[in-house]
Amino acid sequence: MSHVQYGNGVVGPVDGLVVPRYAGLTTFARLPRREDVDSYDVAVLGVPFDAGVTYRPGARFGPSAIRQASRLLRPYNPALEAAPFELAQVVDAGDVACNPFDIPAALEQIRAGVSGVVRGGRSAVMLGGDHTIALPILRALHAEHGPLALVHFDAHLDTWDTYFDAPYTHGTPFRRASEEGLIVKGRSAHVGLRSSLYDRRDLVDDEELGFTAIHARDMDRLGVAGVLERVLDRVGDAPLYVSVDIDVLDPAFAPATGTPEAGGLTSRELLAILRGLEPLRLVGADIVEVSPAYDHAEVTAVAAANLAYEFVTLLALRSGR
Repeated sequence: MSHVQYGNGVVGPVDGLVVPRYAGLTTFARLPRREDVDSYDVAVLGVPFDAGVTYRPGARFGPSAIRQASRLLRPYNPALEAAPFELAQVVDAGDVACNPFDIPAALEQIRAGVSGVVRGGRSAVMLGGDHTIALPILRALHAEHGPLALVHFDAHLDTWDTYFDAPYTHGTPFRRASEEGLIVKGRSAHVGLRSSLYDRRDLVDDEELGFTAIHARDMDRLGVAGVLERVLDRVGDAPLYVSVDIDVLDPAFAPATGTPEAGGLTSRELLAILRGLEPLRLVGADIVEVSPAYDHAEVTAVAAANLAYEFVTLLALRSGR
């Protein structure tokens, strides 16, 4: 399939100068599949689950939309001055098969699927799916690395207790993660918050769960450099997981999401912050809540694909051969 073959034995994506980008493999960035190589360092894993949503559905189709939008990605990342697909063996590990009717069963399937991909020190970027999936992912990574610092990019807290008495939804994963001891209290942060709340107590509860809050409106005062400084200081040397709800972006940049909120980050701001995380001990990341039925001209999927590319680059830099 005309994969690029690097001198260090790494198999790269399909060569865009041989096979046009609109043709060939439908894997992320047209990378080799997991079964096409003997071993790998970084995986891209789809998690097509959206039974935990409370408003617009459709994020189960997010992984395929992000993969489609990733066709235009190229092998060299000039912003980070790195060739991620040469530095490390990166693969597309396919999708986790998730039960669409039984949320607890799906959570266990996701945990097991992620565990199988990251076992032995490998890292992964997960493509959601709704934000419910972050909980089983954190369970899997906790088993590998112990308690994790969490940087959560989102318009919403996602630390509510229940919704219609359901404990596992896309609005509850980080309360459950804190309760289960999966995250390092005092080392975790939300970035981009801006939604209305049920009560001021929501913010008080969130702080007690171990988070600091950087609101979208703080971007006007702090700028990218100031926000990044706060994040770096907060995380320190703890192993880091980053979770990106695409609705952290303003609807102008990501209209195709389940719970859009006005006043969000720009794509450029978010990309710049993610690139600034290079000094940290990143072990995994997700991009969730892309609901392609609401997309126009692949605007949201293109943003998500580029965010995933930055994560892959950061992970490749850490695990480079």
